[in-house]
Amino acid sequence: MVTILLSAFHDTVLSHQAVLAQLGNPTPETPPVADKLLKLVRYFTWFVLLSGVLGITYAGGRFAWEKWSGGGLASPKMVAGAMIGGIIATSAGTIMNAVIG
Repeated sequence: MVTILLSAFHDTVLSHQAVLAQLGNPTPETPPVADKLLKLVRYFTWFVLLSGVLGITYAGGRFAWEKWSGGGLASPKMVAGAMIGGIIATSAGTIMNAVIG
């Protein structure tokens, strides 16, 4: 009885492996509008980098103003936030490749 069950299990496992082997390895293919989508991604990347530079420049100017006028220092948090946001934005592609690939 045990031999029959093991034989049936073995045949079932081998038949599933044969089906999985028949599926093959699909090759990725670019979508029809990939060039327009990549152009949009490049524009978005440019905008993110520009906004990061503007954010750091604004926070640096505000930091100088706060230092000169003797007010409270809130701008170092802005500089740190802009830098962390820039790091995450520029490494988004690497992060997604690590997660997906």
